Amino acid sequence: MALDTQTGIAPYDAPEKDLYEIGEMPPLGYVPKKMYAWAIRRERHGEPDKSFQKEVVDTWQVDSHEVLVLVMAAGVNYNGVWAGLGIPISPFDVHGDPFHIAGSDASGIVWAVGDKVTNWKVGDEVVIHCNQDNGDDEECNGGDPMFSPTQRIWGYETGDGSFSQFTRVQAQQLMPRPKHLTWEESACYTLTLATAYRMLFGHHPHELKPGQNVLVWGASGGLGSYAIQLINTAGANAIGVISDEDKRDFVLGLGAKGVINRKDFNCWGQLPTVNTPEYNEWLKEARKFGKAIWEITGKGVSVDMVFEHPGESTFPVSTLVCKKGGMVVICAGTTGFNCTFDVRYMWMHQKRLQGSHFAHLKQAASANRLMVERRLDPCMSEVFEWDQIPQAHMKMLRNQHKPGNMSVLVQAPKVGLRTFEEALTARS
Repeated sequence: MALDTQTGIAPYDAPEKDLYEIGEMPPLGYVPKKMYAWAIRRERHGEPDKSFQKEVVDTWQVDSHEVLVLVMAAGVNYNGVWAGLGIPISPFDVHGDPFHIAGSDASGIVWAVGDKVTNWKVGDEVVIHCNQDNGDDEECNGGDPMFSPTQRIWGYETGDGSFSQFTRVQAQQLMPRPKHLTWEESACYTLTLATAYRMLFGHHPHELKPGQNVLVWGASGGLGSYAIQLINTAGANAIGVISDEDKRDFVLGLGAKGVINRKDFNCWGQLPTVNTPEYNEWLKEARKFGKAIWEITGKGVSVDMVFEHPGESTFPVSTLVCKKGGMVVICAGTTGFNCTFDVRYMWMHQKRLQGSHFAHLKQAASANRLMVERRLDPCMSEVFEWDQIPQAHMKMLRNQHKPGNMSVLVQAPKVGLRTFEEALTARS
């Protein structure tokens, strides 16, 4: 059977130019010489309203196994804040490019393909997962690609992220876009959803099982909102932790079995020196928090897993309240990186401490199928215009964003559009 070359996009008239304005569509498959991008440069490292600057740069050229994607919308994640700050590492110390385009989530349209790409064609509508590797070592061929020495995160450890009209990715990063979602909804979920999926299902033998209990920090955020939905999908129980009472109904609405407000307790931050009066006060308060968990799970029933990402402020409590033989799985340190804990509870109760970092293609694709099959809600809370990308990251830096996930429009001219044709019509 001949290869299907139909794009699904009706023909339209558009001029060939070297640069197009935001929202202006080139002819299908035509690659202009230049593009608009929000660029970070080393000398501008700082808060996002200073480090992100709009520039005109050369449009990426793709290699044999790469794909150029016209970005319709992009997702906002904390690694964009990190890229702007240059903390915990500067992206320039990783990729060495003269400028950095952040953004590790996107929905868009395949615009050009390398000569070795066979699974995708110009006109395909896609979402992008952010893991890259060279594909030629033993971990990529029979192991776990996330352990590959070449593993890197697109848009943070590479300079060609999604906050530009076009982005360059490896062909293996592409996944089908859920057609029932808008461009902005499609763009907001892949990084956090796939990260949550690997945390919950990717670390044998502690894969989440029906009936288990999971403590979810930051339950109203991007990671937490997907963790709760995935936990429900597995037939397990999510106990969500919030910091504001106005987020309680949102978290319960996602299906959490119960919700705890961490502001009702005073056991946060680094662990006091063991066996001091300060430690005894901390332990008393931390056990009070543990009893709040039991009020949801049942007396004496501790959580099988702790879904960690705040890090420094919550880690001592996480390692205490996890059950014997349970697992604390952590993917970030949004409150700080100096994690402390009482190691006696770790070794004597044989608990597992597991680091987790994004997901490989099979995990990301499994998570994406749940979204395509409408089993999950993208939980998109806010959408920003192209010119508001720095402000979106400032809100994330200051923890002022609404529950759920944020998106920004790039080539999609307005919210609510689900097809390329609708975007063309809205622009005209």
